Amino acid sequence: MSELTKLTLKAAIDGLKAKTFSSTELTEAFIGAIETANPALNAYVETTFDKARAQAAESDAKLAKGEGGALEGAPLGIKDLYCTAGVRTTACSGILENFVPTYESTVTQNLWDQGAVMLGKLNMDEFAMGSSNETSKWGNVVNPWKSRGSNAELTPGGSSGGSASAVAADLCLAATASDTGGSIRQPAAFTGTVGIKPTYGRCSRYGMVAFASSLDQAGPITKNVEDAALMLQAMCSHDVKDSTSLDLAIPDFSSFIGKSVKGLRIGIPDEYRLDGIPAEIDALWEQGIAWLKDAGAEIVRISLPHTKYALPCYYIIAPAEASSNLARYDGMRFGHRTDAAQSLTDVYELSRSEGFGREVKRRIMIGTYVLSAGFYDAYYVKALKVRRRIAEDFTKAFEACDVILTPATPSAAFELGDQAKAADPVQMYLNDVFTVTTNLAGLPGLSVPAGLDSQGLPLGLQVIGKALDEGTVLNIASVLEKAADFSAKPSKWW
Repeated sequence: MSELTKLTLKAAIDGLKAKTFSSTELTEAFIGAIETANPALNAYVETTFDKARAQAAESDAKLAKGEGGALEGAPLGIKDLYCTAGVRTTACSGILENFVPTYESTVTQNLWDQGAVMLGKLNMDEFAMGSSNETSKWGNVVNPWKSRGSNAELTPGGSSGGSASAVAADLCLAATASDTGGSIRQPAAFTGTVGIKPTYGRCSRYGMVAFASSLDQAGPITKNVEDAALMLQAMCSHDVKDSTSLDLAIPDFSSFIGKSVKGLRIGIPDEYRLDGIPAEIDALWEQGIAWLKDAGAEIVRISLPHTKYALPCYYIIAPAEASSNLARYDGMRFGHRTDAAQSLTDVYELSRSEGFGREVKRRIMIGTYVLSAGFYDAYYVKALKVRRRIAEDFTKAFEACDVILTPATPSAAFELGDQAKAADPVQMYLNDVFTVTTNLAGLPGLSVPAGLDSQGLPLGLQVIGKALDEGTVLNIASVLEKAADFSAKPSKWW
């Protein structure tokens, strides 16, 4: 039964349709794997095994009749950012510790409509604020990978660390995730999985706990590119409940997998060659360029001149939006409410002080500062202008190329509790250096595993596409995946 958990999403769906095994058998295999591994990895913060068994039984009944949706009977993990009706949703924050939604997010409803099975809710950085999954109310998530010759626990990346760890450790067939500045692609790169952030507006944000509304976007983390196409197809939809949702036809993403890339132009931005980046990252990038050139693609040098301003721009806009979004948690309507209040002001101040973690407080303070009188024009308005320039850089670059290839991260996974990064939050923010630009410009981006570093840890390449051109991104990624032939898996130690 344990072999069932090693299947890809596509292989599992094919096996279910062929009646090689049942959804109940598949679900029980994952339940057993979670019970064994989760004490060590802490990927799941809430398990829904009774619900999963019931959903699996319903799927088996449909499959027996030759019916069912595109994901019928497939067990998935759901990031704790998505509201799930009747199942606790906390965004891994103390302020939402006991919040049980009465409604379903649009993305998860789409998955259930397609027959998916929910195994549970996955750990994450609190309110999706973090790059190492160390800010969660429920404790750190552990990467199933380990450095060669070391037992040190490594980060799975953030904020979707639980999703990445669960997929890498075969604790679900695939998982939902979310990406505000790289929170799908960076964890995918750190865990040898595939993660795609679609164009802003492709997936509804209704029922997703908000961090930064103009940057947040849903997407999947999967075992391979083909699975990413399947998950993205099911997650995307137009939604009248989300004013930013795009009312556009959704292409058949799977049809792009494995197509020829002959004649496609691959942009290589000079500005992504940063000082201090490990030689292994640069070497992998060059290898990716060579693979695509060998496949018939044309390599084009491009310039994204405002890239150097992307991180400071992001860390003004994102905290500003977070400060506004998180103002709703005031101890009055829902969420944590202090027992120590002596006045109405105490209710507000103490509820927020007790409920929010350190990193969330830091970002609220930054956001409140840049939105305050006297600083709004100097910081926030200026950052919006820079964001516009960054988007214009991409528009101009895409006149010369079809997609852009870059590294996914500036390093492989690092140790949990890294004191240098813990002491200086700016060092942690630098993990987003290659990913934040796509969020600022609203473009699709994908991380695909392409090699191992000298310590035996996975490294990823990032493919950035034009708005609404996820198909070409998946096409290029599938070619890189085939060329890299990345088949490494973490050694099972849990």
